[in-house]
Amino acid sequence: MTPTEAIVLPSGRPTPFDPPVELAGLRESRPITRLAYPDGHLGWLVTSHALVREVLADRRFSARSELRHLPTDSGGQAGQPAPPGMFISTDPPVHTRYRHLLTGEFTVRRMRQLSERIEEVTRLHLDAMERQGPPADLVTAFTAPIPAVVICELLGVPEQDRERFMAQGTTLMRTDVPREEKIAAYLAMQAHMKELVQAKRGAPTDDMLSGLTKSDLDDEELANIGFMLLGAGLDTTANMLSLGTFALLRHPEQLAVLRARPDRPGSGGVEQVVEELLRYLSVVPFLVRTALEDVELGGELVSAGETVTVSISAANRDPGRFADPDRLDLLRASGGHVSFGHGVHQCLGQQLARVEMRAGYPALFERFPSLRLAVEPGEVPLRTDMLIYGVHSLPVTWDTR
Repeated sequence: MTPTEAIVLPSGRPTPFDPPVELAGLRESRPITRLAYPDGHLGWLVTSHALVREVLADRRFSARSELRHLPTDSGGQAGQPAPPGMFISTDPPVHTRYRHLLTGEFTVRRMRQLSERIEEVTRLHLDAMERQGPPADLVTAFTAPIPAVVICELLGVPEQDRERFMAQGTTLMRTDVPREEKIAAYLAMQAHMKELVQAKRGAPTDDMLSGLTKSDLDDEELANIGFMLLGAGLDTTANMLSLGTFALLRHPEQLAVLRARPDRPGSGGVEQVVEELLRYLSVVPFLVRTALEDVELGGELVSAGETVTVSISAANRDPGRFADPDRLDLLRASGGHVSFGHGVHQCLGQQLARVEMRAGYPALFERFPSLRLAVEPGEVPLRTDMLIYGVHSLPVTWDTR
């Protein structure tokens, strides 16, 4: 295929919940195809479940930020080396060192210990919604604050700093913000995080950052780790909660499955509900890797230095892995989805996200059984201008007692 035949990353969505239709055609006919990047780079797009997992598990494909090209216009030039501590944009052994220090903070057991606090935070925000009365924007009232409170408490971010961090994080995730503005937001967020790290060194408390000050990490490394975890913890779960609620409201037969989850024959409980919503929605649409050497992939030769964009949303809708994949089915066994990635870079905070969603979805619909959209579905503003997909707001209403 010549450069003129390379495609650009498909972006138009037929519905708020479905990926671009072109991805399905590519997955069937050319699961690895040439992709033209906004900075002029000629790389690849991978759309099948098997090939996506293969790329993410192969150490010959690098996550290093200085090697990659981005398939969107959000600063699509090859980047700079990752700052110390920003381990998601590094490879082993650098990645291994940082990840090892953090793995113990995100174990399944530790996240289950947090469940009681997460349920309390969920209940408090539902109480506030109920007191305020309908209508409400579910994003500002419920889905954004819950993961924000949880990750900020986990890291030890003071309450008075949380709104500022959230605003700066939003700027970084937008695809329509000038590069200079993003750099300014990053530098400000990093400076505030470094101040927080220094405060923890002087007066440690019972939180993750304070615990990490006892390691051999320096202030810059700790600040970047805190910045990275804060950004990841704020945005992805918030959008899964809001977009998942939108999807359930538009699929009442599936909402009925959620309501009956403890007793329904064949139901795997709320855990199965969460896994299917993760698969179906794929709020992180793609990941990128760069070949460190020539690699044969799906019958094509990926040359050293070429960036490969793996489509998470296409892989999660692959009929070769999931039967009738374009249908939301909360009774489906959705194990094997790649919404949290795969391989050594698989999302460190995935168990925390799962606990928050397992608490959030059922509690919301138990508290407000008549919950419904307050606008027409087509009026819900979608986050097509963000790196993490979801909704900007979700106007809802309900019947008061």
